[in-house]
Amino acid sequence: MNEAQVKAGKVLVRLLRFVPPAGATAAPRGDGLTVEVETTEGSMQSFPAAVVEVSVSLGLLGRNGARLMPEPAARSFLRRAMAEREEEYLVQHGEIAAAAIEVGDEKSMARLNLAESPLGALARIKDRKGDPFLPERALAAGERLLADFTRGQLQPRVTSSWEPRLASRAQGQRGGMAELTDSAVAARLSVNRAIEAMGPELAGVALDICCFMKGLETVERERQWPARSAKLMLRTALLALSRHYDPPRSPSSTPTRHWGAEGFRPEL
Repeated sequence: MNEAQVKAGKVLVRLLRFVPPAGATAAPRGDGLTVEVETTEGSMQSFPAAVVEVSVSLGLLGRNGARLMPEPAARSFLRRAMAEREEEYLVQHGEIAAAAIEVGDEKSMARLNLAESPLGALARIKDRKGDPFLPERALAAGERLLADFTRGQLQPRVTSSWEPRLASRAQGQRGGMAELTDSAVAARLSVNRAIEAMGPELAGVALDICCFMKGLETVERERQWPARSAKLMLRTALLALSRHYDPPRSPSSTPTRHWGAEGFRPEL
């Protein structure tokens, strides 16, 4: 795809995002090469006439006289376009690494943006002996906590949605926990057990950094902690959490073995 096609694709996405579900009025300008699109709220933008025609020919916008109406295909087209744009941004600005995340008995591969997560930045820090500041088991515990937190739909949504808001629940229908899947409920229970295992003194810093993606300095400022203390508290919290996820085996759990001569029979 050449530069002109990429630019035209971006203009097409901008057009589809500008036209609301109720449609917009399109009128050609004097030069015939540009179309002014105006919404019922009074917002107006100019778009190349060729891009408007392409949107109609692709079935993304329908024309009803002087009005442009979004077609159902526009929603899926925008979803794919925004996903591709996010992928392109991650490739250019992110530090992507593959990681194995275990949830229960299931193990799956996930991509982590180390440049985005404060936990990823700590993974590169070494202690005085040259060993990783966060052991591998501590990083795995933090990733599992984030996986359960996300799967339990506990992450607040802060991104903008460009799709029309549709009512997904009839009047009088239950919401909240009643709408969660069994997987989401199980993930929330797992998060609650993890919080109990870390204790109230340590759980807060683990949630702030691993799940809410707060920086170390932000946590220290909010909690009025001394400088460089948040990473020490986080390390302690994640090590405690790793023991919760993978408890150490005690010597008593080793089965007892008895040896006897041929023909030996134990006394009952």
